[in-house]
Parts: sequence; C-alpha cells; structure tokens
Amino acid sequence: MKKSHFAALGLIAALGLSPAVVNAAQKTVDKKETAAAVEQARLQKEAKISMDEAKEIALKHVKHAKIESSELEREHGKLIYSFDIREAGRKDITEVNVNAIDGKIVAIDHENPKKEAAEKKLEAKEKH
Repeated sequence: MKKSHFAALGLIAALGLSPAVVNAAQKTVDKKETAAAVEQARLQKEAKISMDEAKEIALKHVKHAKIESSELEREHGKLIYSFDIREAGRKDITEVNVNAIDGKIVAIDHENPKKEAAEKKLEAKEKH
C-alpha cells in the first residue's frame, strides 16, 4: 500500500467517517492508480529500449550516483525515460532524460529542491 493510502485511511479514521465513505475514497485512489498503470503499459509498448537500458545510459553521464526515481513519460512530444539521480556529495538532483526510442540523451538538468518542487506542482496541474 502506498503512502497516499495510509494518509487517506488515517484521515478517514481520524474523522470517524463511515465505511461507505472509506470504500468510496479507496475506489477513487484505486481508479487513479489503475489509470496510471494502464498509461505506463501503453507507453511501454511504444518504447524501443527498456527501462534498464535507459538507466545504464543515464548513469554513464552521472558518476557516483543513485537513481531516486524514474518514469516513462511523454514530454514535449517525445517519449522519454526521466531519471532523478542523486550524485554523491551534492544536495541537488540531476534529472537525466533518455529518449525511449533511440536511447539518446535528451536533457541533463540540475534541480535544486525549490526548482524540483515547482516542477512537480506544474506536472500535477498538467495532469488535471
């Protein structure tokens, strides 16, 4: 169960809401997760390289690092793997985008926490 489930269930329990409300809230979360999984599967069918291959490519460009998150997405009309990578000794995140069709690096960007938060806010807005 994801963190969002725990948070939602904790809030519901704290508010003492009925089982019907709890069930409805859970169905909403499940539908969103299912839609996201369907979208990822659809995008994966279009990709010509695997997530693992893209990870290897990304890590060749950022030394002494660990991938913190990854996703397959369409950005600016291109199908890309996006990796948030934490380099040893740095506070910021290095975002590396790898083209999911040909494996070429699309972008490498260093994001401080403020810039990363703004990007997540924009992405959330775009999804609605």
